[in-house]
Order: sequence, then C-alpha cells, then structure tokens
Amino acid sequence: MGIDLSLTGGTLGLVLIVLVLFVLGIIFFLRSRYSGLSSESLKEKYANLTNQSPMKGRAKYPEADSFSLSRTFLLFGLAASILLVTLGFSWTSYEEEIYIPEGALELDEILEQEPPRTAEPPPPPPPPPPPVIEEVPEEEIIEEEEPVFEDMTVEEETVIEDAPVAEEEAPPPPPPPPPPPPPEEEEIFKVVEQMPRFPGCEEQGGSDKEKEECAKGKMLSYIYKNLKYPAIARENGVEGMAVIQFVVAKDGSVTDINLVRDPGAGTGGAAQKVVESMNSMGAKWIPGKQRGRPVKVLYTLPVKFKLEG
Repeated sequence: MGIDLSLTGGTLGLVLIVLVLFVLGIIFFLRSRYSGLSSESLKEKYANLTNQSPMKGRAKYPEADSFSLSRTFLLFGLAASILLVTLGFSWTSYEEEIYIPEGALELDEILEQEPPRTAEPPPPPPPPPPPVIEEVPEEEIIEEEEPVFEDMTVEEETVIEDAPVAEEEAPPPPPPPPPPPPPEEEEIFKVVEQMPRFPGCEEQGGSDKEKEECAKGKMLSYIYKNLKYPAIARENGVEGMAVIQFVVAKDGSVTDINLVRDPGAGTGGAAQKVVESMNSMGAKWIPGKQRGRPVKVLYTLPVKFKLEG
C-alpha cells in the first residue's frame, strides 16, 4: 500500500534546500578531515610494516583512504535519488481559490440609459403682419394717357441699318462638386443572433449555448481573480454592484468602456480597470455575429463587490 503524499511547491523547495545543505555539510566535513592529515606523520606511522606489503602502505594509508567510503556514498546517492523522485511525483499544484459572489451576472434592475441631452432649436420667427390696404381718394386717381401708335410700315425705299451684333458672353464656370457625404457610423447592436463570448472555450466541442456558459465562467474567473477590492472600500464596509458597459468590436477588442453605476469608494474605478485589462490578456473576445457576419455589440457587465465572511 503506497503512501499518498501531496506537497506544495514551497514544501518541495524546502526539502531540496535541506538536502543540498546536508550534502554540502558532508563535503566540508570530509575535506576538513583529510586536509588535517600530515603525510610525514603517516609515513612515520607506517614506516615499519611487518604484516603488510610496503607498497600498500606507501600507496594508500587507511586514514586517508577515501575509497573506503564509496559504498556509503553510493547508498546515499541512491537514497537521495529515490527521495527526489518520490517528491517529484508528490508535487501537487493547487488552483488559486477565487471568490465569486452569488449571482455575479444578475442585474438588480433594468438599466435605463438617459438619452443625451441636445440643445433645443430656437423658436421659429413670428409670421409677418398682414398688409394694410389703404383706400386712395378719387381725386388722386391719375387717368392713364392714351397710347401713341407709330407707323412701322416698311417700303422699298426704306433703308434698314444693321442692328448691332451682341457679343457672346463666356459661359459661367461649372458649379463646384458637392462635398462627399459623411461616413456612415456602424450600428452598435444590443442583441444579436450570436452574442460575443469571452475567449477560452472555442476549442471545446458542444453547442453555442454550452460555449456561452463556459465563456461566462471563464470571464467571472478572470474578473474576480484580477479585481482588487479598494482598501478604503474594505475598511468602510462598502459593498454593491458596479455596472460597466463596453463595446465588443468586430475584431474582438474591447472599446468605449463606460461606467454606468458606481457604488463609490473606488469600486467603480477598480471594475473599470479590470475590463480595460482585457485588451492586454493575449486572446481577444469572440465577436458577436448577426446573419453570419461580425458586428459591434454593446455588452453590459455587472461586477459585484461583496466582502467575504
């Protein structure tokens, strides 16, 4: 029956440090022991060998024979290798526990955006007064003179002078072309056939609904892992829900980030920073699609601030 060990990275590192220090201690101990031996004293001790060969005493003294510990070092190395392998298989990495408030994506009420206030047009000018009809007295009526008719008869003897030829005027220059029409702004949708999704779930199989639920879980983990509860809000027990609205562009980037609701004490700014950091996390959002083509979509994200315990 094997022993089930589960060690964290810190425990494994501590064991390795102890093992290294132990090996270094053995090395320094043996080095100091053999360096204290004098060759002259060993020669005098083993100068008169009666039961052993002179060559054996001259080549290797028992006190300085490091090879006598080779079996011990071999067994120690095997034990250390088995220990390291066991510790390596027992190394367990624990996922960081992320606190996600209950109902993190549920809005307390429907947000009603106030339409932007525009300047009221000036009132139209008053209509002109009706014309005043004045009656003219009969004494002032001037009788028109009878027209005088001139004789315009042309006879053979009549000499007709050539009429002056009018000079032709140059045609007026053509009018300038009209200015180009302003570029049409792309429509921002609120609801589309396929809503934008947080990255990380596209490789797994399943329907779009399953991918959307997986993306929501990934998004909540990212938000509450990187969300920093402001110290002033924590000290004063400020809780609440911040609401962020942003646009997921056609390329998956997050733009037009707007803080719609702020509980105060810096919580709204903290939530806005987390949303802004989505543009630097490496992978982009999966853009929303309408009729099979990517479009801009307005996304409303609630971020709840809830103190644990």
